[in-house]
Formats: sequence, C-alpha cells, structure tokens
Amino acid sequence: MPPVLELRGVTKAFPGVLANDHIDLTLEEGEIHALLGENGAGKTTLMNILYGLYKPDEGQIFVRGEQVDIHSPSDAIRRGVGMVHQHFMLIPVMTVTENVMLGVETTRNGVFLDLATVAKRIREISEQHGLEVDPEAYVKDLPVGSQQRVEIIKVLYRQADILILDEPTAVLTPQEVEGLFQVLRSLVAKGKSIIFITHKLKEVMALADRITVLRGGKVVGTVTPEEASQEKLAAMMVGRQVNLVVQKKLAKPKDTALEVKDLFVRDERKHLIVQGVSFDVHMGEVLGIAGVQGNGQTELVYALTGLLPAVSGTISLLGKPVRRASPRKILERGVAHVPEDRQKHGLVLSFPVHDNLVLCSYYLPPNARGITLQLNTIISTAMKLVDQFDVRTPSVYVQASTLSGGNQQKVIVAREFSRPIKLLIASQPTRGLDVGSIEYIHNRIVEKRDEGVAVLLVSPELDEIIALSDRIAVMYKGQIVDIIPAGGVNRKYLGLLMAGVKPAEALETTPRTTEEAEVERVF
Repeated sequence: MPPVLELRGVTKAFPGVLANDHIDLTLEEGEIHALLGENGAGKTTLMNILYGLYKPDEGQIFVRGEQVDIHSPSDAIRRGVGMVHQHFMLIPVMTVTENVMLGVETTRNGVFLDLATVAKRIREISEQHGLEVDPEAYVKDLPVGSQQRVEIIKVLYRQADILILDEPTAVLTPQEVEGLFQVLRSLVAKGKSIIFITHKLKEVMALADRITVLRGGKVVGTVTPEEASQEKLAAMMVGRQVNLVVQKKLAKPKDTALEVKDLFVRDERKHLIVQGVSFDVHMGEVLGIAGVQGNGQTELVYALTGLLPAVSGTISLLGKPVRRASPRKILERGVAHVPEDRQKHGLVLSFPVHDNLVLCSYYLPPNARGITLQLNTIISTAMKLVDQFDVRTPSVYVQASTLSGGNQQKVIVAREFSRPIKLLIASQPTRGLDVGSIEYIHNRIVEKRDEGVAVLLVSPELDEIIALSDRIAVMYKGQIVDIIPAGGVNRKYLGLLMAGVKPAEALETTPRTTEEAEVERVF
C-alpha cells in the first residue's frame, strides 16, 4: 500500500537561497510525522509547496500513489491536504462559523448564508475530535488555543485527511499544548495523517511516530523517537553539538535598577489588567516573571517600556521616575526591549535589515549628522552586527520580512544588546525559535547579567524561567502572587502559584554549594 503522501526530489530556490534541495519525504496513513529543523532550514517552504502556495522548481508529489500537480490551496484541499499556518488565517471580527465557511459558503435557496447548518457541522466536528469551540463566538474574544482549534476545524470542515501543522505550539501555553496533543492523537486514531512542523525537541519525542530533520534545505535523516535523543536531534538540526542546558554562575546583585510600586495598568480595551504590581530588579540579576499568558504580563511590559500609559503607581529607573516617559526617553535612559511580538513591535518588516538595526539610534551620531542619515556608517555598522550576532541573511539590504523567525529575532537582539544598556526587558525572547537560536539568546542574556545589566525576563515557558532566573515573580490575574528564589525551586509549588493557588507549605529549596547554578533543560 503506497504512502498517503510522498515527495520525491522536491527542490525550490529563491534569489540567493536554495530553500529545498532535492527533498524526499513520506507520510503513512494514521501517522504523525514531525518535520524538525532550525529556523530557515526549509520546513515551511516545503509545506507551502505541498499546499500549493509555492511551485517547486523540480520534483514530484504523490498522493496515495498518484502523481499530482498542486498549483493552489484549492488544489491541495481537493486532494485532501489542509494546512494550519503558524500565524492564524482568521478574521477577528467574524464569528467562528463565518470564519470556517469563508470561501466554501453554504447557502439556502442559493441566496442566503446557511449559518445554522454550518454551525451544526462545526459542533459535530468538535464533538468527534475533542475540539471544543462555540460556533457563535467571535474570534477576537477567543484565547489563542481556541483560535487554533478553529483553524483545525476549518481544515476538517473541508474534509482534509492530510493535515499540515506549521509550528502549532509556538503561541500556546503548556496547558494548551497538552490539549492540542490530545486532539492530534484523536485525529490519527480516526485515520487522519499529520505532518507536524516544529523545532521543539521535547514535543517531537513525546508526539511523533517518525522524525525527519532538515538542515540547510536538505534531509539530514529520518528516525523514530526510540532511535533518537534530544541531544542527537539537536546535533542533526544544527550540525554540531548543542548545549541543551543553561549553566550560569551565581548572581551577584548590586544596586536596584528598576523599582515598580503599586502599578495599575488598563489594556487597550480599558480593562484594568495589571492590579497593584510591585517588584524590583537589581543590576546583575535576572528576575523572571512566570505565569500563563494573558495574566497581565504583556500590559506590564508595555507600561514599563512606555507603550501603554499606567493608571497609577510608580516606575523608577536608577532612582528616577519614568512612568510618564515616552518609549524613546526610556530607551535613551539605558533600557533595551526585546518584545514578545517581533513582527509587530520589534521590526519594520518592509525596511532593510540595516535600517532595522538602527531603529533606536538612527537619529544619533554617528548614524546621523543633523537631519542627514549617514548611510555608509549605518551599513558598515549593520555588517559588523550581522557577523557578530550570527544573523543569517543574504545581505543587510534585504527586507526584514524575508528573514526566518530566528534571524528576525537575532536582528532585534543585535540592535538592543549592542547599545549601552542598564536594564534589559526580554519578553518571550525565544518564542518560536529553534534550539540553536535558543542556546544563542540564552547565552547572550546570561552574558548581559554577568556584565552587570539588570534583566527582567517574561516568559510562559516554565523551563526557561527556571533556567535563567535568579528570582521568580509569579503573575496571576494581574497581580504578583509571590516572589521566590529560583535555586532548587519546587515545580509543583510554582505550578500552583501560576494557577492562582498559594499553598501554606514552605518552598523546598536546595542550597547551592558551588559557584555553578542549577542546570536546567530548557528545550
């Protein structure tokens, strides 16, 4: 019996980049086949070819033994191939039902949209596959995990039995990830076949039946979880041994860099989302803010960086108030900001790489003389930063939008870390990144801490928080429920705090007896 899907010798080149180099891949019926690789390894390009968004330069595609030409997503859907993109293709102001039926509208009497019939079918799909979602709900009101379920329902509604999921866990909380895995296992149990694109080693080891690793646009190898280990997969991805742990010396905190007292912040819909938050961060330490995404962390960071006005409270940087300061003034006072949404707040995607590298300092010497930009200086500086921070780009002249997610993040890190800074605010700095990029950015954060910079790390990734932090503040419903030392932290206690429960029992901590901090896996 032939595979449900087979790619033979698929090749795709873009100007200056060979994205896919004669790739062979098979997908069996009822299988979860993980496609693993660094950012820019060619994973998404390959799947965009399969889904009809790109046309291959060479190669063949077979569906159930039949060679097919897929020229568009419509062709793919007719062949039973559906794709859930990393960045959701949903219209926020429309309901779940309207989003699901968009493009394949069902009508009554050939005139009126038959929303009731579609909603009924959505409920049937939801019950069949454990995809709880309200057909009448507006997408803008749904949490990220539920929005992803809508995307999966869209694919199933179109009767796809080959599902491609591109980085499906990149924006999910740990609880939502486990819920997604349950859904995927349910789908394959009912005969669906899934290609699962990711860079997260723990996930493929827990979920996949087979794992194919891409590097530099080529297939490095295909293994089963039983044949592999996280270390082996990381080496296959990157082409070298990767340190899957964060090792850092004990912090030596000094003066207070950031002090926040009784801070209240409203979100963009005027809801009071940060409620009476107080904490401080010292030079030479990492304070991690843990919590399930959506508990006020985003708005807190916006207030600290001047992107959102605070209702009340104080924010002091090196003893001077900055609560009412503009983002530019805050940056000029020595604050670096790695935002959680690199494309929305970190980059101007239509600008070339060299312009993005000076967004914080383009108006200052030597990048400018009066009102005149010194382009030669900007380009020369950009080339040095690209080399220093290992930004993989054909040149500094290409648009930032053409870079992979990991390299976009490296552009932001290069810009922010290369300035003289006193405080680094890093919000989800490794979201959606591969093991090599995670290792790189973690090492850079530790370097900054050791140089005496105060670091405020915000992340929903518990492993990342424990690995990098010296102290951990836990946020729940806009409040900090506790601040605890990171060394030997009791994970159960920390998890309860993240759920809003503060047990009476004391923390179980393990004192450190050496200069080396606790080693934690973070991938």
